[in-house]
Amino acid sequence: MKSAAYIQFRPDQIEKIGNTVVYLAERVEHLTKTKLLKLLYIIDELSIKKSGIPALHLTYKLWKFGPVSEELFIELSSEPALLQKFIQKTEDTGIIRAKIAFDDAEFSDNDLALIDEVIAKFGQKSARELVHYTHRLHAPWHQTALHYQVLELFDKEQITNTSYEVDMCSLVAHDAEKLALYQAYLESM
Repeated sequence: MKSAAYIQFRPDQIEKIGNTVVYLAERVEHLTKTKLLKLLYIIDELSIKKSGIPALHLTYKLWKFGPVSEELFIELSSEPALLQKFIQKTEDTGIIRAKIAFDDAEFSDNDLALIDEVIAKFGQKSARELVHYTHRLHAPWHQTALHYQVLELFDKEQITNTSYEVDMCSLVAHDAEKLALYQAYLESM
């Protein structure tokens, strides 16, 4: 029986997420769970900035080392089930490797250019550097943590996660057209 966390993904979404992970695994050295989760977030962040719509349609929770797609965190914390046809994790190092060749059926040229941009800019960074990037001042994670008054709780390690969703509206707040697209996207979800 599938867990409730996976019910939200349509087959085409699973294909796009899975093939994005394959694409990253083929091109990024030492792809660990944390590094992968951060790269997926950055892909969606940059997609929203550029077009008003996230590329992967994931929801990100406000966690100490977040933003994190909770469903993918769970998926990657054990042997992959949802992504089992796409990837495998090495037992000794936790490195994520592609099991199949990348299939671009779910991707536009803009999608691939965006992912390549993320790989070029962030692919060689460590997981720690990526966490630092996603927590930068005025970034959606930081603004959401301030809004819900949990920064100090994270810093003091009184909590490690929340059920709050990271608010990405600030990425396009300065652009009425992109903001309208993003808000329409949220309403459709």
